[in-house]
Amino acid sequence: MAAGTGARGRRFEPGRLCLDLLATAPGPLGEGEQLDGPARLAHWLYSSGAVPPGTALAELDDTWPDRFRRLRDGLDRLITAELAGEAAPAALEEVNARAAAPAPGVGAVHRGGTLVRVLSTDPGCGALLAAVARDAVELLTDPVARARLRRCEGDACGRLYLDTSRGRRRRWCSSAVCGNRERVARHRRRAKAAP
Repeated sequence: MAAGTGARGRRFEPGRLCLDLLATAPGPLGEGEQLDGPARLAHWLYSSGAVPPGTALAELDDTWPDRFRRLRDGLDRLITAELAGEAAPAALEEVNARAAAPAPGVGAVHRGGTLVRVLSTDPGCGALLAAVARDAVELLTDPVARARLRRCEGDACGRLYLDTSRGRRRRWCSSAVCGNRERVARHRRRAKAAP
């Protein structure tokens, strides 16, 4: 997956699982579809933390990526409408329906002297979709978290992230990607304007 496109360990960290799913969409900066098959979806599930490392995805098949892309599209419509102060009843209904399904049960076990998160059973697609949808519901109904929701100000980007910076002045999804592009463009404009 391209750097700057979400999930833990990469340069863009959106701050929530549901926002990480949104970052898997084809982007305006040339990023391709990240959920184009079961293997790429499995990679995203592990790298985003939706599924702990070592968890079996025995039920993963060719239908899962399409189901995740449909939820992603509904989340995008819902969050975009909410940020604009508008309603998106069909998207809200879709997200609520997914969130109502049972999510995977979680627990903790000792591994190497450290507690690690595990799922109680091998998760099915519906349970994982429920976890992502519930995260979106929690984000949009929590006034503190929602107040930190931002859209990247980078040219042609528009990714969503939570601004957890000290002064709440973060402008870009990633300082290393969109921020750097903005700084380079600003430098070029100054150099061009100089006599």
